[in-house]
Amino acid sequence: MNLVPQFGFMELMLIAVIALIVVGPKDLPKLMRSAGQFVAKARRMAGEFTSAFDQMARETEMDELCQEIEVLKKDNVFTKTKQELDESLAPLKDEFGKEGLGKQTGAMKEAIDKTEAGPESESESDAPLADEPAKPPAGP
Repeated sequence: MNLVPQFGFMELMLIAVIALIVVGPKDLPKLMRSAGQFVAKARRMAGEFTSAFDQMARETEMDELCQEIEVLKKDNVFTKTKQELDESLAPLKDEFGKEGLGKQTGAMKEAIDKTEAGPESESESDAPLADEPAKPPAGP
């Protein structure tokens, strides 16, 4: 259903002749100028109206996308795994406390570092090398 009337060449010529007779040749340019300004205002308002609807549609799409992202964040496999891991570690955290757990992990890291470093990290005077047999202490 088209609400805009269809104007052909003959209809436009008829309107131009009637306007020339009614308004007169002297005021016809002023009338055409004001009609052009009116049409420009109407087009500008229609453009603003259309852009407002487009912006509302984009905002609605953005809201829907944000909701989908939040749902994906909540139903994420990694999130569920992290939550289950936190739940299973909760008794350990309660037992050691935040400070105690940090001390335990620090001690474990030191032990691992010493094991990985091997005898190179120890000074030669403190411990004998693994290749050399231990010397008995000198004495009477």
